[in-house]
Amino acid sequence: MNSENRRLGSVRHDEPQREDNQPDQENGKPSGGLKAEIISWIQILVTAACIAFVLNTFIIANSKVPSGSMENTIMTNDRVIGFRFSYWFSDPKEGDIAIFRFPDDESIYYVKRVIGLPGDTIDISDGKVYKNGSETPLDEPYLKEEMFPEEDMHFEVPEDSYFMMGDNRNFSYDARYWDNTFVHRDKIIAKVQFRYWPFNKMGKLE
Repeated sequence: MNSENRRLGSVRHDEPQREDNQPDQENGKPSGGLKAEIISWIQILVTAACIAFVLNTFIIANSKVPSGSMENTIMTNDRVIGFRFSYWFSDPKEGDIAIFRFPDDESIYYVKRVIGLPGDTIDISDGKVYKNGSETPLDEPYLKEEMFPEEDMHFEVPEDSYFMMGDNRNFSYDARYWDNTFVHRDKIIAKVQFRYWPFNKMGKLE
């Protein structure tokens, strides 16, 4: 009977059978373990770090606004994201909120609104901003309140430079008072478009 079973290719029930999905220890194939798990986590962390580096270097700029100079558009300690690629193929426009290197100390990033473009003249009189000799002041619905009247000011924006002001004009240290008045084009980092903190105010900025 045994020889007949063997001839027909049957398997004896008392012989151990190996499941197809069991690891073949005899062939020396690794079955994983702590070392493999550690390597896997290291790969994940390295990949995440590379992605974060690329995003922060080439795609986005993350900034915290420490003062009330941009209220009520951006409140004190709000965190915002600017997109670097916004200015890859086009120049800043009047009304943009931008992240840029502070002209008096380029190690510091500032967040202000673009008011004057290259070649513009800016006149500030009786708490109003006038551009290029216009008798009509700028329409600025984003302002927190009207500016306190100060001594008249006149600025001529050089080519390839920009004139920046805060939305909270009465409490904004901006281009009106800097030693180096204008922001050069290559010092503008990104266009601010999104607030992500605090969460209850998360959303697009204009």
